[in-house]
Formats: sequence, C-alpha cells, structure tokens
Amino acid sequence: MSSIKRLKKEVDLIMTQVLSDCFYMVEYNPKVDAKAVMEIAGEMIEQHRDFRIRANHPDGKDNPKLVKKYFNELAADVIDTVNQALEKLSAEVKKTT
Repeated sequence: MSSIKRLKKEVDLIMTQVLSDCFYMVEYNPKVDAKAVMEIAGEMIEQHRDFRIRANHPDGKDNPKLVKKYFNELAADVIDTVNQALEKLSAEVKKTT
C-alpha cells in the first residue's frame, strides 16, 4: 500500500486535473455554460477537502486490515467522484455542439 503522503499527492494531482479541465473549458469555449462548469469546479474543491480530511484520519488505526480497506475505499471514492465530474463536464461541452 502506498503511503498516506503519496495518496494525498495523487488526490491533489487528480483533482487539479479536473479543475484545470473546467477552467480550460470556461476560458477557451465561449459557448459553454460557465456557471454550470464553475459549479462542477466548486464541487471538486469541496470533495478535495473531504478526501484530504479522510486521508488524514483513517478508521481503525490499530488494525492494518481495516486501514488497508479504508484507504482502498477512499481511492475508489476519489476515482468515482472524478469520473462523475468529468461526465458532467463532458455533458456541458456536448450541449454546445
């Protein structure tokens, strides 16, 4: 299992990529609904905070199996959240064509 420090860096990287995509769409696609895209970005910022807090405070610190399960669930939640955000962003972009 990766270290908590590496997990937090990966969460930061993935969330930054989603935010970057949102800002890119607002800046370079004038047809896109900027308000909707910025709402997606706002949701990502809130989720980022939640994921960082969850990474810093794992459940069951005394039991390594519980800790491993906790971090695996956290990683899965991050991936699911990012996929949902990118699908929403894709839907907003498709509305412009």
